[in-house]
Amino acid sequence: MRRRIILAAAVLCLAAPGLLLAAPWEFDPAHTGVHFKVRHLMISSVRGEFEKVSGKIVYDESDVTKSSGDIAIETASINTRVAKRDEHLRSPDFLDVAKYPAITFRSKRVEKAGNGTLKMTGDLTIRGVTKEVVLAVEGPTQEIKDPMGNRRVGGQAAAKINRKDFGLVWNKALETGGVVVGDEVEITIDVEIYRKPA
Repeated sequence: MRRRIILAAAVLCLAAPGLLLAAPWEFDPAHTGVHFKVRHLMISSVRGEFEKVSGKIVYDESDVTKSSGDIAIETASINTRVAKRDEHLRSPDFLDVAKYPAITFRSKRVEKAGNGTLKMTGDLTIRGVTKEVVLAVEGPTQEIKDPMGNRRVGGQAAAKINRKDFGLVWNKALETGGVVVGDEVEITIDVEIYRKPA
């Protein structure tokens, strides 16, 4: 009886391979980065990153518009390579990390934008304020196989936001005109996902 069950299962798999469920795509935080750029003193730009990112990416290979992404960024992990500045950015003047430990993005829809690009629309939440933003996505890249045998796909998303829309209003006026910190923030997200061998 047991041999018949095993044989029947084998025949079913050969007859309908699509019934074998593939492993899901997994988010790779070690190869995902969130970077930003903002004007300083109206003459140069400060660049930084968040070092701790987690998330979930649903990647539909047959129809990429059915894909989705949720990303959580640990605000305390901000790094601009200047300890005193990072301490200020973590304070209530800016991110207030004690009260708002995460920045989140939750996608709502994905649309093709032509030339191998996508538009991902979703809700970005910073300091408890949620606004709809549109990420311009380059990718997904062509799938590759890493040395461990995992299949990997990457993509890069970018957006520009006004920090004041999210309650990040701290600033100081300059004697010569202008302000210390610009309002526009450029955000870039590099994401890598992988699928283990079947």
